[in-house]
Amino acid sequence: MNIPVVVLVGRPNVGKSALFNRLVGENTAIVSEEAGTTRDRHFGRAEWNGRSFWLVDTGGLTDDPSIPMDVEIRRQVLQGVAEADLIMLVVDAKTGLHPHDARVVDILRDARKPWMLVANKVDDPRSTDFYEFYALGAGDPIPVSAVNGKGSGDLLDSLVEKFPPAVAEETAALKVAVIGRPNVGKSSFVNRLLGEDRLVVSETAGTTRDAIDSPMMYHGRELIFIDTAGLRRQSKIDDGIEFYSSLRTRRAIERADICVLLIDAVEGLHNQDLKIATLAWEAGRGLVIVVNKWDLKEKEDKTSAKFQKDAVEKAPYLRFVPFLFTSAKTGQRVQKVLDLIMQVEQERKKRISTSEVNERLEELIARRQPPQAAGREVKLLYATQVEVGPPTFAVFGNHPELVEEHYVRYLHNGFREAWGFTGTPLRILLRRKAA
Repeated sequence: MNIPVVVLVGRPNVGKSALFNRLVGENTAIVSEEAGTTRDRHFGRAEWNGRSFWLVDTGGLTDDPSIPMDVEIRRQVLQGVAEADLIMLVVDAKTGLHPHDARVVDILRDARKPWMLVANKVDDPRSTDFYEFYALGAGDPIPVSAVNGKGSGDLLDSLVEKFPPAVAEETAALKVAVIGRPNVGKSSFVNRLLGEDRLVVSETAGTTRDAIDSPMMYHGRELIFIDTAGLRRQSKIDDGIEFYSSLRTRRAIERADICVLLIDAVEGLHNQDLKIATLAWEAGRGLVIVVNKWDLKEKEDKTSAKFQKDAVEKAPYLRFVPFLFTSAKTGQRVQKVLDLIMQVEQERKKRISTSEVNERLEELIARRQPPQAAGREVKLLYATQVEVGPPTFAVFGNHPELVEEHYVRYLHNGFREAWGFTGTPLRILLRRKAA
C-alpha cells in the first residue's frame, strides 16, 4: 500500500517544525526562535485513525534573491511540493497575515495539488485571531497550537479525510525491493535478472531517482521487483533529489515482502549498508544479501566465508540471513537469488502448530529457567504462533514484565534452532496469562 506524503510549507518562523514534532510525536526536527533554522527537509512517519502518512518538514520560504540560502530553500520547497500527495500551508496567527503568505498560496495554486491552510499559534480555537487568513481565498483556516497541541486532533481528522481511499495492493504477487547505497549495481542486477535493459544504468551514482516496478514470472509465481534509488548517509543528503530518494527507499521497503540488499564487493560492508539492512529487518521484511561485483574482488582462500563472518560480527542478526556472491556484469550466480527469494518467502509464511511450540518452550525452560525476580516467581506457561510474515510468537506468563531481555533472546535463538526461519525476522511478544 502506498503511504501518502504530506509536506509542510510556509514562510520562516511560523512554527512548521513545532507542528511537525507535534504530529509525528517526537522531537526530530530542530526548533528555534531564530527564523530559518530548518535548512533541509526532515521527514517522519505518523498515523491517525488507522491511516499512516509520511510528514515532511521544509525550510521557510522567502523570495529574497539576494540570500543564496533562500534561493536554495525555495528550490527545495518547490521540490517538496512536486513530491507531495497533499500540502499543508502553515501561517502564523500571532503575527497575522503577511505578503509572503499570499505568494506561497500562488505557488500552491500553480502546483495543482490538494492542500489545506493551517493557522498555527492559536491558543484558543474559539478566538477570532485567525479570521484574517480568509482573505487569502484558500478556504477555511484550521486553527491549531503546535506548542500545546490544541486543535491538532481536528487538524489530523481533516488531513486524513483528504487522503484517497486506502487500496491494498494485489497480494498474489511477491514484492521484492532491491535496496542499497548508490552505484552498487542495483539497476544492472535487476536488468540481468529480467534479461532485458528495463532500467537505466549509468556510472553516475544516483541515476535511479524513483522506485521502479518490474514484474516477472518465476516457477508460476509473479514477482515484482522494486528497484530503488540508493540510500546515502543523512549528512550526505545535501540536495532535494537525494533527500526524496531516501524517503522513497523507505517507502519501497514498506511496500515490499522481501528486500534484496546489494553490497559492493570491492568497497566492502559499510555502516550505511548495515543501516539499510536494519531498516528492512526492523520493518519485518524478509532479507537476502547480495554481494555484487564479486568478479572484481581479489580472492583468497575462503574469501566469501570471511566476508560473511565479518558482517555477522558487525550485526549479529545477519547470521540468520542468506548471502549470495554475484556479478551483475558477468551474470555469475545472479539467477540463484530467485531461489533464495522463494525460500525466504516460505520461511516468512511458515506456521508452527501450537503443540509443537509448547513442546519447544518446555524444552527450553527445562534447559534454563527464566531468571527469578526478588520475591516473585516468574513462570512462562505456554506459547503460540500468532502471525506469519514475519513469524511472531506470543509467550504467556504470570509476570511478563519481569522476563529479562537476554532470556527473550535465548527463547528466540531456541525457536530458530528448531524451525530455522532463514532470512526473516522472528518476533516474540510476552503476554500476561489471564487469571
